[in-house]
Amino acid sequence: MARHLTTVLTGFGAAAASVLLLAGCASPGSAGGSTDGSDDAAVELELDATWLDDGRVVGLVTQGSSTCVPSATDVSYENGVLSVTLDDGEAQACTKDLVPRLSLVSLPEDVDPTASLEIAVTYGDAVGDTDLDGIAGLGSGSAEEGTPSAAWVGDDELALLTWGSSSRACYPVAESIVVDDGVITATMAEPAADQVCTSDYGPQGSLLFVDGAADDTEYELVLTGFGFEGDVRVPIIGTP
Repeated sequence: MARHLTTVLTGFGAAAASVLLLAGCASPGSAGGSTDGSDDAAVELELDATWLDDGRVVGLVTQGSSTCVPSATDVSYENGVLSVTLDDGEAQACTKDLVPRLSLVSLPEDVDPTASLEIAVTYGDAVGDTDLDGIAGLGSGSAEEGTPSAAWVGDDELALLTWGSSSRACYPVAESIVVDDGVITATMAEPAADQVCTSDYGPQGSLLFVDGAADDTEYELVLTGFGFEGDVRVPIIGTP
């Protein structure tokens, strides 16, 4: 899967190890550059993307706080370009770690997932773009809506779309991940007995970090635990 990273952030390990609580979430472009409103003040955004949900959804990966994942507030498609605005929402307390986060973007009906797609993203003062290759067979209706889906978004990173409560504390979290003979088994941690979840139902986006997957090999994802009945088997879009 072709992907274009517009910038490379350094010091990931040191930043991730330092977890501080902030009074509010700053946009990725607020920490540097001019504030005079000129175009030259835009900060380059590290960005990656992948298809999900049989080509009905694109997953966007950005870097930032693990507790404040941006959502798509404005989406438009014209002349082969998908334009997306990401926003952190209302001011909230965010940890100061620096990790990859997955934001889900529901696509307009005229986007063809078998054709290449250019994606332009605005996130605060930061802008970025990436190209996403089309994949034959996507959009055929073979994957049922409302079921989990997964796709490679890096050599050791899987984007996972599940369905449930919008409360982020109620998203499935991998307790262990095992790679064996074309199968990746992710055992999800059981939620705390006193965990309260909202009663709404919608898409949940998360990332799985996989160690030991072979290059250019097709895998199937097996989800177990966290309310998944039996072993839920999910084809993975793309290869590592």
